[in-house]
Formats: sequence, C-alpha cells, structure tokens
Amino acid sequence: MGEVYKILVINPGSTSTKIAVYDNETEILDETIRHKKEELMKFDTIPEQKDFRFKEIERVLKEHDLDFSDIDAVASRGGIIKPMASGTYDISEKMLEDLVGLKSAALHASSLAGLIGYDLKKKYNIPAYVVDPVVVDEYQDVARLTGIPGVDRVSTFHALNQKAIARECAKDFNKKYEECNFVVAHMGGGISVCAHRQGLAVDGNNAISGEGAFSPERIGDVAPLRIAQLCYEEGYSLKDITDLCTKVGGMSAHIGTNDLRDCEAMIEEGDEKALLVFRTMAYQVAKLIGAMSVVLHGKVDAIVLTGGLAYSKNFTKLITEQVEFIAPVKLYPGEFEIIALVKGVLGVLNGEITPKKY
Repeated sequence: MGEVYKILVINPGSTSTKIAVYDNETEILDETIRHKKEELMKFDTIPEQKDFRFKEIERVLKEHDLDFSDIDAVASRGGIIKPMASGTYDISEKMLEDLVGLKSAALHASSLAGLIGYDLKKKYNIPAYVVDPVVVDEYQDVARLTGIPGVDRVSTFHALNQKAIARECAKDFNKKYEECNFVVAHMGGGISVCAHRQGLAVDGNNAISGEGAFSPERIGDVAPLRIAQLCYEEGYSLKDITDLCTKVGGMSAHIGTNDLRDCEAMIEEGDEKALLVFRTMAYQVAKLIGAMSVVLHGKVDAIVLTGGLAYSKNFTKLITEQVEFIAPVKLYPGEFEIIALVKGVLGVLNGEITPKKY
C-alpha cells in the first residue's frame, strides 16, 4: 500500500465555508459551516472575514478531534486573481499580495480560501495549494477582443468543477479529456457555459461579472447603454451596480428568491411570472450552449449540465429540448469541487504533479 496523506479542503461560499478532510481520496470529514448574515455584516469587505472564518475552521476541526499536526496539506479553492493556466499552485506571498491587493479579488468569497490557506501554511507549517482557480485562462485570441480598446474579455468561470466534470464525462466515452470537445454548463448561483476543446476551455462567459445567461443571482447580458443609464440617470452607484450584477440580479430580482426550488414551488401554485423567469433562464442557458457549439465548429462530443440547478428535472428538460440536436446531453448534478481539490493536491504529495508557481 502507498502512503496515506491527510488533506484539509477549504471551499468558502458567500454565507458558508465548506471544509473536508480526506485520507487520500477517502472522506473522513465533510462539514458546511453556516454563517449568519449578522455575523458577516460586521465586515465591510470579503477579505476582512478571513480571521473570523479561520477561527471557525479551527473550532470545527477541534470538535472532531482533528489536529493540524496531522494534516499533510491544505487544498484551497482559488480566488479571483491574475489569469493563470490550469493546474495546482503553491499559495505564495505573491498570490497573497494579489488576494489582498487586487480589487477583483474582493468580489467573490472564493478568495478567502487562498487567504486562509496561506495563514494555515504559516501558523502550522503545512503546504497549501489552490487548484484550477476561477481565473484559469485558456482563451483563444479571438475570444478576448471587445469593441473597446484596452477592455478585453476575461476568463472567469467555474473552472474547478467544469474541468473535473469534463474529465469524468470523457471517461464515459473511454477517452481522455484532452481528446474530447465538450460544451459544459455549470449552473448554480452563477452560470458559466464554456467550450472545452481537447483539454482547453477556449471560450465562455464571465460568470462572476454576470455576463451570459441570467442566473438566480446575476443579471446576464444587458445592453451596456442601459447600464450606463442606470448609473447616470437613475443614480446607481458603483456598489449598486456591482451588487446588481453579481448578487441580487437575475431570478432573485424578478421573484424575490435565489432558490430554484422556491421558484418551482411558486410555479406549482400557478405563479405565471415565476414560470416565465424559469423558462427564460433555461432559454438563455440553451442559447449560450448554442453559441459555444459554434466555437467548436459544431464538433461537440457532448453537452454537459452540472451544478445545483442540474438537479431540477424540469429545468434540464427545457434546456435539453433546445440543444440535443447539437450533441448528446449528459447530466452531472451538483458540484465535484471538493474531490477535484483533493486530487489536485494528492497528485503533488504523490510526486505525480509538480506544483506551479504563481
């Protein structure tokens, strides 16, 4: 038998911190720490939550009689920093500087994972890594340019889950990920749809900023002039627009909930507005899948639907009906981020992967 490594996984969300402990690929702890809104409202920015969440992680591990001296490595979900290639990265001082200093890093709770991982590395002398962060950039050049010189399109998507699922889907075809063409749609609070060509995500929508299909929390594509009018004619501040694009837009703005299950319950009760929002969101996802299939010149091995919304049979049925003429539709409901983080770090510990430098 090979050596058994104990890996601590950290995956923060907007109101929760998911942690897990694995012995190699065997789960021994899976815990979601829920944070009350009142607790988080004490902090002006997301990075300021770091010490609070750090102590919560220490508390939970202590409750489960897990000692940090037994942890061989930390696997952290990557934040919104500078673009990078796919892979496993050592959490370095330079990465810490950008997690603290870049304005973009403060937009999403995933940045807390790197900050907490770095602190654990220093306090307990444990190696700490991020795997396939949301800023993985494999775009082809024609996917970058916009009509505004100096303002390029940015690759920001659910890279960790998308790539993990694409690898699993490739196995179903008895192929390697690098041998397949997929359109992958991760559908959760945000929705990202990307064209994966032979192991590279060559185009997609910037899900963090709200580009693409509108989602339970994000606005999707809106005419730029209309956004400008909200700012200059209706008094929206930068914070107002940022919140609208990334937190309180989309389905939430239309019907007052970001939970698709609530939306479906409203439909069952005869709410026609909820039905329209539900159908429109599915329609926009399907339309984006169509666009990404064009990126792949129509040579698509499969269309892959994943994320929390993929649990809805009604939602995936609407999408499937519109896109199944392109390629077979494969469903992988939920998120596979935790095990993807584990595998990315386990490869380093086993000597199979050389960690990249940021």
